[in-house]
Amino acid sequence: MTDYGHDLLFGTFITPTAQPVHQAAELAVVSERAGLDLATFQDHPYLPRFHDTWTLLSYAAARTSRIHLSGNVLNLPLRPPAVLARAAASLDLLSGGRIELGIGAGGFWDAIEAMGSRRLTAGESVAALEEGLEVIRAIWAADQPGPVRFKGEYYQVNGAKRGPAPAHDIKIWVGAYKPRMLRLVGRLADGALPSLGYLPNGPADLEALNQHIDEGAAAVDRDPKAVRRLLNIAGQFAPTGQSFLNGPAEQWAEDLAGLTLEYGVSTFILATDDPATIERFAAEVAPATRELVAAERGSGPASGENRP
Repeated sequence: MTDYGHDLLFGTFITPTAQPVHQAAELAVVSERAGLDLATFQDHPYLPRFHDTWTLLSYAAARTSRIHLSGNVLNLPLRPPAVLARAAASLDLLSGGRIELGIGAGGFWDAIEAMGSRRLTAGESVAALEEGLEVIRAIWAADQPGPVRFKGEYYQVNGAKRGPAPAHDIKIWVGAYKPRMLRLVGRLADGALPSLGYLPNGPADLEALNQHIDEGAAAVDRDPKAVRRLLNIAGQFAPTGQSFLNGPAEQWAEDLAGLTLEYGVSTFILATDDPATIERFAAEVAPATRELVAAERGSGPASGENRP
């Protein structure tokens, strides 16, 4: 049994399609009304059929009052870290402390380069992300003396004023799969946010992901429990069980509880643009999963009231 000590959270993974105009933001409203903890949005700034994700996050924040919001994950190569830090802190203040920062190193380099950013190798993109995280945290550190000065290989900040400080401790969740990036997460980030569908061997790959994260944390004498294990998931409700996350709600709860108990996954983010699926996930799967995990661990039911 693996327990990294985080309350279970449940959310949605929304595609920011431009048609119909308000659909994506409305799905965040549906997610909040259903009682979910998070609404997250894909970020592909090079796709004109998508709304700009940061603009959409701002609009969704104005349409909601409780739910936390995040990119899933934001494209760092097209979002300079010092500017992104200020944007995140500003929206966190405006929304009453409801913004988290899901971030990635970039992957579709032809499209990224077409938008004017520098093409990076896989190794370079990891190094650039590490620099970006340092810049972001430095901008947020409004209580520290002096301006931000950072001279990296990929990012330079030459005396920028610090701040504003966010309204709450914004969590940085990194989309990560490979060992080097996972070790970076263990050293520097607040969570790892992979997608189950991208794992070649399915849930079994989570064990190796955890090992790399834990190794990164140990290398800097950090408690691995500081790193939340999140997971984007997809599935289908059906009258009878067909396969993993393909069956009735009670089977979904058993499948997800298994991932929590065996691999320590504490946040499940469902990829769907269907309001009925969101409502069923919130009403039937989330509470049943919490009950199963609490029963197995011998603790009281976790409500999800402790936010990220």
